[in-house]
Amino acid sequence: METAVSFEQVRKRFGEVDALAGLSFSVSKGTKTALLGPNGAGKSTAISLMLGLRAPSSGKVTVLARAPGHARQLGGIGAMLQEAGLPPGIGVRELVSFYRRLFPSPLPLEEIISRAMLGEFAHRRVERLSGGQRQRLLYALAIAGDPQLLFLDEPTAGLDAEARRFFWQSLDDLAAQGRTILFTTHYLEEADAHAEEVLVIQRGRLLAQGSPATLKQAAGVRTIRLRATPEAAERVRRLFGDAACAVGDGQVTIAVPDPEPALSLLLAAGVPLRDLEVGSGTLEDALLQLGEANG
Repeated sequence: METAVSFEQVRKRFGEVDALAGLSFSVSKGTKTALLGPNGAGKSTAISLMLGLRAPSSGKVTVLARAPGHARQLGGIGAMLQEAGLPPGIGVRELVSFYRRLFPSPLPLEEIISRAMLGEFAHRRVERLSGGQRQRLLYALAIAGDPQLLFLDEPTAGLDAEARRFFWQSLDDLAAQGRTILFTTHYLEEADAHAEEVLVIQRGRLLAQGSPATLKQAAGVRTIRLRATPEAAERVRRLFGDAACAVGDGQVTIAVPDPEPALSLLLAAGVPLRDLEVGSGTLEDALLQLGEANG
């Protein structure tokens, strides 16, 4: 499979601080990849290098077989960034129409409006948009040039549940047409559901790379979920501790490395095993395990 993005021993220093400390990874063309890690891990710096907004202190970054800045100038890259500004005093449709004309082969205007769910407020002035509506407009501008590679920084921040669902449907449709999608998110369930590959960065280095299923399996975390009364939930919490238990909506979820001893402990403590489910851990569980194992 061809490579869309390549980092080879990339370092980026800001004064005495290594934001990236020998970061190496590659992203295959036509995949949806989540770039994850704690705040300060180096994700934003890595994205700025991929977009050609900054140059590495050492190492090599390649995007679509070109230097990042060249790939961006040719219209091969689209980006939706948190800190992006929008000009006031202009209507949504007018801005999208103007922006798409900056690219050699843009998507049709009405397709952009539809994919970004802008129709109901397409004539509204930019400064009158809500936070979620602003996110939709930034997404529209990111896809306007019909890019081969799309970067999305926290794309569903500020969107309600229905808008998030429609957004991912739009993004899945774009990916199905062969585009490469690279995104960051704090909604780890989105990464679990939509990413084919996950890159985990910590302290400017690659901590792990693989599919969500591979990372969860490697972390060795399993979950036990059961329906419980408040009294039973408190008993479970005393058995396993707050860190391993999540309580909500009349259910208790317990994260354990091996479910069999945990089930025996529940039975011995007289906890009713109502609506019992045993499954693999979440991507969040896997990232916590990876973080703890690597200090």
